[in-house]
Amino acid sequence: MSKTNDKFEKGRLRSSNITVVISISLVLFLLGVFGLIVINAQSYAEHLKRELKIEAYFNDVDDPKIKDKELSMQKEYIDSLKIKYDFIESTRYISKEEASKIAKQDLGIDDVELFEANIFPPSVQITLNPKKINSVEQIDSINTKLAEHPLIDKVKSDKQAMVKIYNSINTITFWLMIFAIIFLVIVIVLINNSIRLKIYAKRFSIKTMQLVGARRRFIMKPFLLEGAFLGFLAAVIAITGLGILWYFLATKIGLLLWNPDFGMLIGALIALGVLIALFSTLFAAWRYLKLKTDQLY
Repeated sequence: MSKTNDKFEKGRLRSSNITVVISISLVLFLLGVFGLIVINAQSYAEHLKRELKIEAYFNDVDDPKIKDKELSMQKEYIDSLKIKYDFIESTRYISKEEASKIAKQDLGIDDVELFEANIFPPSVQITLNPKKINSVEQIDSINTKLAEHPLIDKVKSDKQAMVKIYNSINTITFWLMIFAIIFLVIVIVLINNSIRLKIYAKRFSIKTMQLVGARRRFIMKPFLLEGAFLGFLAAVIAITGLGILWYFLATKIGLLLWNPDFGMLIGALIALGVLIALFSTLFAAWRYLKLKTDQLY
């Protein structure tokens, strides 16, 4: 009879552990999908920021004494930009000849005579570091700094496009954060309920250990270790599922298989799975330790 009861208890315990792992895995998987959306939205926002170029046009040098040094002076200025300003990611020098070719393409004109005098000034096209720039006001400040140099005639940037993009990025980021907080609360509640059901199945074992004189720390330790392991196992299963999903999507759509931020997401999912399982186990077990024997039924 006792063997039958032991088998029944072990089967129920095994079923409870499987339920907890599956519940946590599903919740972490959904949270991971949300994380992938956030990461890729951020990557796309950075891509849009890189497309917003600033172009600084050089002055024409009239002094014949330094005319032959004009090109070297411009190149020295361009080389100094990335050293002086950390918000500049890359620079590209556009000569008068190249500027004329670009103008022909933009205007759709193929008349050589209109461009033979190279009427367009040389310039430097600047790509900003998206991680350093978070507002249009910063770009205005950068334009002012660049325009103060004696070699620069004027600085241009598409401010209207910048305003629209930054407003869109701020709106998307705000709502993503709101949904992330709501979803995180739901995640914690679901995982906590799963753990509480598991501990509920062991409430009599907890009370029995307590009645024979076991300390609370001694009683709690195996539950916490088991909870941490189950949380870690669930996180590994969720991450494996996310990896398979992302590989399928990336190969179909043509996205990069690895993003540096994926490492942070993996670490966050593992930490979240273990921590929530630990705290849920702690609170659930502590509750049953405080109950009287007649309250267990």
